[in-house]
Amino acid sequence: MLYEDDIHELENDGNLNIHQGPEIRIGITQGDINGIGYEVILKALQMPETLELFVPVIYGSSKIASYHRKTLSIPDLAFHHVRKASQAILKKVNIVNIIDQEIKVELGKATEIAGELAALALEHATNDLIEGGIDVLVTAPINKKNIQSETFNAPGHTEYLATRFHVADSLMLMVHDQLKVGLITGHMPIKDVSKTLTIDKILSKIRIMNESLIMDFGILTPKIAVLGLNPHSGDNGLLGNEEQEIITPAIKKAMEEGILAFGPFPADGFFGSANFIKFDGILAMYHDQGLTPFKLLAQGEGVNFTAGLPFVRTSPAHGTAYELAGKDSASESSMLKSIFLACDIYRKRKEFYELKTNPLGTQISDTRDTQSED
Repeated sequence: MLYEDDIHELENDGNLNIHQGPEIRIGITQGDINGIGYEVILKALQMPETLELFVPVIYGSSKIASYHRKTLSIPDLAFHHVRKASQAILKKVNIVNIIDQEIKVELGKATEIAGELAALALEHATNDLIEGGIDVLVTAPINKKNIQSETFNAPGHTEYLATRFHVADSLMLMVHDQLKVGLITGHMPIKDVSKTLTIDKILSKIRIMNESLIMDFGILTPKIAVLGLNPHSGDNGLLGNEEQEIITPAIKKAMEEGILAFGPFPADGFFGSANFIKFDGILAMYHDQGLTPFKLLAQGEGVNFTAGLPFVRTSPAHGTAYELAGKDSASESSMLKSIFLACDIYRKRKEFYELKTNPLGTQISDTRDTQSED
């Protein structure tokens, strides 16, 4: 996980530059061109008052964007073509063309070229993050299968970005209003979850969530709930021993570091009894354990935020939705919330770093001192 000192080191090494302009520059990757990515992006940016709040930079193709625009009820939305993000301007839908030739859009289909262009857009956007052309990253949905290649072999955005920026660990954190659900394990087969869990892995995720809740969401003393793996949290070993041997020891170590972590809670009763409203963050052991209740509660308005990166990255909490492509029926709510959350977290981090130094010029204690890796 990278923090302020690490970001400064990346800047000095020439690996990351921070844009210092007055407006937040938001890089938006096109995602899979055959899904609803362009639809939700263009719908989110169609209102002029929205474009006064930030500078959007779409990484994709003006030709493909125009194709999608024709399928929507917003034909008058104009595009501002730029060669690089630094040329983007306020009140315009700026597009950086990552490819010039004609590309066939096949709505609702998973094609090889769609995967290649999704990866290329992400590569261009992350390069601009490093060079300081954009401040935050918002990614439209990808197809995790057709994007695979020799240059992209990660299970998804979260893992790709962690590797791209040499981050030892990160956290997929789903956000909707006050509900924040993080995942100990992410995109992996359910049969591999148990053997992947370790005390150190769970403790690392707890630390990342705790730091993110403080730095990115302004919660000074966050309370974190940790779910069990097995039904009834193992029922004292009757239904599994991961709670006793792995999860509980990790929670105890976190508590010894001053982190308010509690559990393990049986997942069904935890959400069924509305116990989740008592906590600032929730850590689920695996993908569906956390995302099933989250998506039910978020009702299509959730945001996927990657905690632990040296920059802000968000994404809509939905997939490519091939079945809706080209029908002008997809909701832009999650994309719009992803954009606004990225802006909010970006500002929160700036405030956090500014408040670390008090008026006397002495450093406020850093929670990393008690949360270093074992």
